[in-house]
Amino acid sequence: MTASQPLTPAAPPARTRPRVLVVDDSAVVRGLVARWIEADPRLDLAATCPDGEQGLRRAAELQPDLVVLDVEMPRMDGLTALPLILKAAPKARVVMASTLTRQGAEVTVKALSLGAADYAAKPEAGQLGGAEAYRVELLQKLVALSPRLNPPPRITAAPPRPAARAAAVRPSVIAIGASTGGPQALREVVSALPRDTRAPILIIQHMPRLFTAILAEHLSRLGLPAAEAVDGEDIKPGRIYLAPGGFHMTVRAGQGGLVAALNEGPQVNYCRPAVDPLFMSLAETGARDVLAIILTGMGSDGREGVRQLRAAGAQVIVQDQPSSVVWGMPGAVAEVGLADMILPLSEIGPEIARRMRG
Repeated sequence: MTASQPLTPAAPPARTRPRVLVVDDSAVVRGLVARWIEADPRLDLAATCPDGEQGLRRAAELQPDLVVLDVEMPRMDGLTALPLILKAAPKARVVMASTLTRQGAEVTVKALSLGAADYAAKPEAGQLGGAEAYRVELLQKLVALSPRLNPPPRITAAPPRPAARAAAVRPSVIAIGASTGGPQALREVVSALPRDTRAPILIIQHMPRLFTAILAEHLSRLGLPAAEAVDGEDIKPGRIYLAPGGFHMTVRAGQGGLVAALNEGPQVNYCRPAVDPLFMSLAETGARDVLAIILTGMGSDGREGVRQLRAAGAQVIVQDQPSSVVWGMPGAVAEVGLADMILPLSEIGPEIARRMRG
C-alpha cells in the first residue's frame, strides 16, 4: 500500500475488464481519473459522479466492480457514502481517494475499518503536478483489486519438516506482514488476542507516514498497547510495535533481548516499510520460536523473509484466498510451500491465542 511498481498494461478481453465508477466533487480530478481509466486497456470506465448521493444511485444502477470514492464531498461525503455503496453494490471494491494529511489519514483508516478495500494518496487540488504518482498508484491498486484480473496462484504442498519443529509451540515473537486490506485484517487478528499475551507483536503494514500512527492508535484500543516503533527502543513482551511509514523496521540483539532499529534505506519490493527486512533480521538474530504471519496484500513482500525464518525454525501462517482482499503476499508464500497453515482471517487470531496458551 505504499510505493508503486512500474505499470505494464496488458489488455484482457473486453468482457473481463472490471468496470470502475469514479465519485469525486472536483471536476478536474474527475476528468483526470476518467481519462486514466479510459486509457488503461485493463479497465473500463462505468461512470463519473460529483458527490456521494449520485455515486450511490449510480452504484446501485451499474453494479460496478470498483469504485474510486473521494473522502471530502458536498451533500454526502465519502465516509457516509461508503457503507451505503457497499450495500447497494455488494461485489464492488472501494478505493478511497485521500489526501496525505492527519485528517485525511484519520478518515481513511476509519473508512478501511468500515469496508473500503484500499486507498490512494490523492494530491491536493493545487498540487496536481504530482498527479502522475497518484495515477500510477491508483491504477495499480484498481487492477490488483479486481479478482477477474488476478487468478490465484497454484499451491505447492508444504515440504516435510522435522517432527519436533512441526508442533505448534508458544511463540516468543509474533511478526506480521500486511498490505492491501491489512488494516481491517489486523483489527480482526489483534482483537482476538488475549490481554495477557506475553510475546511482542511486530507489524509491517504498507502505509505512508501519518497513516501508520493513526493505525497504531486504532489498534491500541483493542486491548494491547500499540505504537509506532522508536529507533533503539527495547522490544517488550505484550506490546504491539508498528513500523512507521517511510521507515524499514528491523531488530537486533541487545543485552536484555531484541532492540528495534529503523532506517530509511532503499525500498524493498517497492515498499518502505517492507516485510522482508524485518523477517530477515529476526532470522539473523536467532530469535527462537518466531510465529510469522502474512495477511492480505498485493505483491510478494515477505516471501524471502519467510524463507529465511522458516529455515531458522519459525512457524508460518498465511491468510487464505477467500478471506483476503488481495491474495498476493499470502499466495506468494503458499504457492512455494512455505506456509505451515493457510487459515481464514477469522481463525488466525484464535490460532495465535491458542498457541499463546501453550
